[in-house]
Amino acid sequence: MHSSRPVVAASAALAAVLQLTISRTDLSGHGFAQALVRGLVATLVGVILCCAPNAVLAEEPLKLADSQLEPAKWADLVGWRADDHLAAFAAYDTSCQALRKRQRADRGQISAALWNVCRKAMGSRPQDSNTARTFFEQNFQPVRIARLGETQGFLTGYYEPVVQGSRFPSPEFHVPLYRRPPDLVAVGYKPGSKAFPNKGTRIGRRNEQNQLVPYHDRGAIEAGALDGQKLEICWLKDPFDLLAIQIEGSGRVILEDGTPLRVNYDSHNGYSFTSISRALIERNLIPREEMSMQRIREWMAAHPDEAAKVRAANRSYVFFRVTGLSNEGEPVGAQGVPLTPGRSIAVDQLHEYGTPFFIEANLPIASAKPASSFRRLMIAQDTGSAIVGPARADLYWGSGDEAARIAGRIRHPGRFVMLLPRELDMIEAGKHMPLPVPKPNVTELAEEQEQGKRDSANEDWRRQVWTRKPAPRDCAIGSNSDSERSRDCNREGLSAACHSRSNRQPLSTVGHNRSSNHRLRAVDRNTNNRCKPWGAARRSHRNAPRNAARSRSSKPQLPTVGADNPPATGAA
Repeated sequence: MHSSRPVVAASAALAAVLQLTISRTDLSGHGFAQALVRGLVATLVGVILCCAPNAVLAEEPLKLADSQLEPAKWADLVGWRADDHLAAFAAYDTSCQALRKRQRADRGQISAALWNVCRKAMGSRPQDSNTARTFFEQNFQPVRIARLGETQGFLTGYYEPVVQGSRFPSPEFHVPLYRRPPDLVAVGYKPGSKAFPNKGTRIGRRNEQNQLVPYHDRGAIEAGALDGQKLEICWLKDPFDLLAIQIEGSGRVILEDGTPLRVNYDSHNGYSFTSISRALIERNLIPREEMSMQRIREWMAAHPDEAAKVRAANRSYVFFRVTGLSNEGEPVGAQGVPLTPGRSIAVDQLHEYGTPFFIEANLPIASAKPASSFRRLMIAQDTGSAIVGPARADLYWGSGDEAARIAGRIRHPGRFVMLLPRELDMIEAGKHMPLPVPKPNVTELAEEQEQGKRDSANEDWRRQVWTRKPAPRDCAIGSNSDSERSRDCNREGLSAACHSRSNRQPLSTVGHNRSSNHRLRAVDRNTNNRCKPWGAARRSHRNAPRNAARSRSSKPQLPTVGADNPPATGAA
C-alpha cells in the first residue's frame, strides 16, 4: 500500500506558501499576491490530486467481511510449482481485458491494485510455465483465507448443460425458458445502468398500491403465473433440463434446425436458493449415498407429480438472456469474459473479479471417490446467488456429459489461498481484521464438565434422601424394640406421609404394646389430619366418634411401614 506522506507534505507546503504570500501582500500589492496565490494553488492541488488515489489506498485498510487472513509463503503451498501456470496466466489475462475497460472511478481498493498488476501483464508475454509462475510470485503475495474460526472452505462444480429445445411450444417441448419479466424490480436498481443485482437488495414487484411485494415463486410460475406475457425465449423437453440450466447459470439449447442458442443468467425472483438434493434426502426419496444429478433426473422422470412438489420447495426462479448463436467458445461469466474450463471459478461478490486463488483439495475427478489431487491456480470470473462466503467457490468444468459427471460429484472441502497484489499493505490490513472467537481450553472444559456431573449426582442424591420411602424396619407394636426406636419409627412415618421436615415432632404419647392400639389409631388420625387441607382435617375430627365405633366392631388394623403399604395413609 502506498504511503500517504506525499499528500501530507503537499498540504503542509501549500499552507506554508499561502501563509508566506499573505504576509507579503502589504509589501508587494494586492494584485501581485492574488496572481501568485492562484498559480501556486493550481500547481499544488494538481500534486495532491495525483497522489490522492494512492492516499485512498493507504487510508482504507483491506476489509473482507467474516474473513480471516493469514500470510503464507510460496514454498508452503503444496503443488504450487507443479501447476501449469501458463494456462492460469491465459485465464488471468482474459480477466485483465475486462479490468482495463473499467473506469478508474469505479475501482475499489483491491480492484485498483489488480488493475496495476494487469498493466504489467500487458508487457509480459510468458512462453512457458516457469516464466508465468515468476510473474505471479513477483506481483502477488499468497494469503490463506477462510471464514472466521475455520481453516477450510467449500467447493462445488458447475458446467454448461446442452439440451434440446424449440422456438415454439408443442406436446414434446412444453417447458418454457423465460427472460426477465418487466415487473421484476430491485430496490435502488435503475434499468440499463448495470447488471441486475442478484443479492444484497430487496427484489420483488409493485402491487396496485405501488408497494413492493414478493415476486411469484417457483410453484406459482410453474403453475402459469407468467403465461401470456410473451417472455418465452424457447421451449424445452424436460423440467429437469430447465432446472439444470437454472442451477448452472448458463446453457446451450440446440433448436430443431440445429441452431445453438446460448443463454446466460440474467436475474432471479428474489428468493434464496434451496437445494433440491437436500429436499430429496430429507424426504427419504433418494438415499444420500446415491445422490447425483443423473439420479435426480431419473427420479423426476419416474415421479412427475411428486417432482413438481419437490421443485416447488426451491422457491428461487432464474431468468435468462440470449448471449449468442454459436457453438464456438465457452459461456460468458458474470465478469463479462468467456469462462475457461478448469481455471474459472464463481465466488462470492465480496471478492473482486480477476482475483487469483490457489486451491488445494482432493476431489472426485477421475472417479466417484475423492482421490484426485487438485492443486491449481484459479481465476475469479463468475458468481452466483448460492455462492456465499469468503472461502466458497464453484469450479467450472466446461460443457458436455463428462463435465456434467465431474461437476455433479463435487461437494468437498478445500483450502483457499488468495493472491493479493503486493502493493496492498497486509500488516496495516491485519490491524483492522476481526479476530475469531477464542477456542476454549480443552483441559479446563473437561474439568468443568466433570464437576458438573459430580454436582448433578450430589443433587440427585439429596433429592432421593428427602423423597424416598423409608426402608422396612422393626416398627410394629409388640416388638422388642425399645421406646426410643419406636419413637423414631413413628417420627419417620409421619415425615414420609407429609414429605416435610416441618411436620416432624416427638410422638411421646405413643404406647408400645398391643393394649395401646387406640393410641396408635389416634396418632394415625392426627397424622392424616396434619397432612390434609384445613377443611378435610375438620371433617375428619367431626367423623371421629363414628370411626371409633366402627373400629371397635372390627379387628384392629395396625399401621406398618413398607414399600407396598405407605406409612400413615389414613385411619384404620
